[in-house]
Amino acid sequence: MFTIDHLVQPQTIEEAYQILHEHASNTVLGGSAYLRLGSKKIRTAIDLANLQLDSIKEQDNQFVIGAMVTFRDLETHPALKTYFNGMLPQSVRNIIGVQFRNVVTVGATVYSKYGFSDLLTALLALDTEVELHQGGRMPLANFLAKPYPKDILTRIFIQKNNRQAVYQDLRNSKSDYPILNTAVSCLENQWRIVVGARPLKAAIAVAASQELSGKATLSPADIKNAAQKAAEELSFGTNLRGTAEYRQAMCSVLVNRAITEVEACK
Repeated sequence: MFTIDHLVQPQTIEEAYQILHEHASNTVLGGSAYLRLGSKKIRTAIDLANLQLDSIKEQDNQFVIGAMVTFRDLETHPALKTYFNGMLPQSVRNIIGVQFRNVVTVGATVYSKYGFSDLLTALLALDTEVELHQGGRMPLANFLAKPYPKDILTRIFIQKNNRQAVYQDLRNSKSDYPILNTAVSCLENQWRIVVGARPLKAAIAVAASQELSGKATLSPADIKNAAQKAAEELSFGTNLRGTAEYRQAMCSVLVNRAITEVEACK
């Protein structure tokens, strides 16, 4: 259980940022779902509840998702159910339970770059950007490759396009953390294959994605080869949910299924 000396609710994002940098242990709370699992001592906890970052806005060319939007908000949003084959709601619907999804926030999950995250895998398969208060706006892939900044993630942006996308995962039980997950998408014959919960954080299988890109139609052999290449180019680790060898073997299975489903959607 974490402990807090002081709790503040800033009225502006600049005020929140200044407080964050006043002491090394000052922390933005988010939904606090995973903070509860640790024993961190927080001098000043920063609650962003007053900053109007808890909405999903659909614009002409993009979705703008505030950092304080919960997984349950993603799961139930009508427009997100219709875009990208409903992949985003599908990616979060089996996480623990409804009460938990009503607490966990998008901003905290993306900022923390959790290796087990279902949402990060799904977002990386789409045309997603993140916005940091000081760091500005950048592609999600760039953010994931950077060291952790002492900054505040405010919003994420997802481009509205005709990208077809599918999410797949492997779990011991429906509400358990994933052993492995994958998201595959295609836009104008340009493919993107993402694998997460390796148990490292989500990553794009670049060579496997290039193997498929540019082809108007895919044969079963094309799909099998790309799925195997994804399993070979990415690294996998062992934890209590599965071994590296098991994850690598299942990677080709999940990716094969996802590519096949996206190809059918096209």
